[in-house]
Amino acid sequence: MSLFELLEPTIAGMGYELVDIEQSAPGRLLRVFVDKKDGAITLADCVAVSNHLGQLLAVENIDYNRLEVSSPGLDRPLKKRADFVRFVGESIRIRLRIALQGQRNFVGTLTEVGDDALMLNVDGKLLQFELKNLEKARLIPKL
Repeated sequence: MSLFELLEPTIAGMGYELVDIEQSAPGRLLRVFVDKKDGAITLADCVAVSNHLGQLLAVENIDYNRLEVSSPGLDRPLKKRADFVRFVGESIRIRLRIALQGQRNFVGTLTEVGDDALMLNVDGKLLQFELKNLEKARLIPKL
């Protein structure tokens, strides 16, 4: 079982969403990014998740020196299909694994999400991208 698979149901049970995990060399830093659908993550949310995960990781004998729990930030990564569905209508930046028409980076408005692809309005043109071809995707913050 992966660390993501271990943490995701626990965090979901607390009313949060596991966005991403970053791990440095084994036994060092474990960084967990959480979000919630009905508002912004607060410091109290991060403390609650950190305390709970600290106990879970001890029980599961996961080796780490430092645990950091944080919000994903304004430029939140989009990883799962559900992330894209949630942010339809928002501006996003994507990077493709395999170039489309000689280009790997695109910025546009997410207009639609299907089972295997998404539609992005890039400079007035609707472009379709397969979800499996996405290397990275992030929200573009509204400032």
